[in-house]
Amino acid sequence: MKRRNFLTAAAAATMTAPLAAPPVARAQTSFNWKMTNAYGPGSPFYVEGPGSPTDFCRKVEAMSDGRLRIQHFAAGELIPALEGFDAVRNGTVEMNSANAYFWAGRLPAAQYFTTVPFGMNFQGQNAWLYHGGGMELWDELYAPLGLKALPVGNTGVQMTGWFREPITSVEDFRGLKMRIPGLAGKVYATLGVDVKLLPGGEIFPALERGVIDAAEFVGPYQDRRLGLQNAAKYYYTTGWHEPCNVTELLINKAAWESLPADLQAIVQTAAMACNLESYAWCEANNAAALKDLVDNFGVQANVLPPEVVAALKAATATALEEIAASDPVVRKVHDAFMAFKAEHDGWTAIAEKPLYNLKA
Repeated sequence: MKRRNFLTAAAAATMTAPLAAPPVARAQTSFNWKMTNAYGPGSPFYVEGPGSPTDFCRKVEAMSDGRLRIQHFAAGELIPALEGFDAVRNGTVEMNSANAYFWAGRLPAAQYFTTVPFGMNFQGQNAWLYHGGGMELWDELYAPLGLKALPVGNTGVQMTGWFREPITSVEDFRGLKMRIPGLAGKVYATLGVDVKLLPGGEIFPALERGVIDAAEFVGPYQDRRLGLQNAAKYYYTTGWHEPCNVTELLINKAAWESLPADLQAIVQTAAMACNLESYAWCEANNAAALKDLVDNFGVQANVLPPEVVAALKAATATALEEIAASDPVVRKVHDAFMAFKAEHDGWTAIAEKPLYNLKA
């Protein structure tokens, strides 16, 4: 009887006593970071909106329960537009949002992690980055500089650009002053184009005043916002120069390595979510914007003549080979990109191309 009474009392005490919390090891250190941006305040996609860098910052804070807070600064709010690379490398800020091809002057191979003329689309570029060795090469390229990068956005296919005069032949490129970044600028240069690299906010005034004769930015929604339709009326496409365009999240490597594993996973997951969401946002908005430009602003939207595209394709092959031959690091990235592209092209020829032809 005494034993039964003891067990009953013990059970009752167990039921009423609070349960002890399991010994979960969790780092409680909080981090407050800064992120700069190559694009100006309020820019859709590049600064604000679904899948944007500011949305990325919100996602990280929410997913980490406030343990990692990132304060975002658009271009000019903390540093000038194209100084994010050095700011992250020097540890002035922990992150920067831009496009890797802006750093072509110091790292020519970086351009392959933004886009390649006549290269891969959104699906192919992501397949290469995430599962085809691209991220490993990106890390290898940046590690000696104390940097790490992640894809954090993608516009999908872009428009060839805006021209003050129509393009009817390759000769029309000779002497043309055009804002065009990245590897496509190298291609245009071989055809006589005077290539200019301007931040987004400087494109419209330069095009309006005739400082440049043509300009490429993104696509209908973004271009309309800049007012480019008020400075030029000939709007061309093929997407040859940027079949996709990756937004780069540049991270100071020492800061990255200071994060516990769970926060690193949160940053990677939030960046991947924004990569997908930003692309979906572009796809959802460009069709209506293009219709508006044509119907209400007198824009002439045309496909480049086939002979012009053929000349651009030939010039691209030559330019890319010359760039690769000039630098063993570029050669390594170039060959890896092209090998993956060749395999991916075989798949898209069977899967995607017939589907597009059915919809045509």
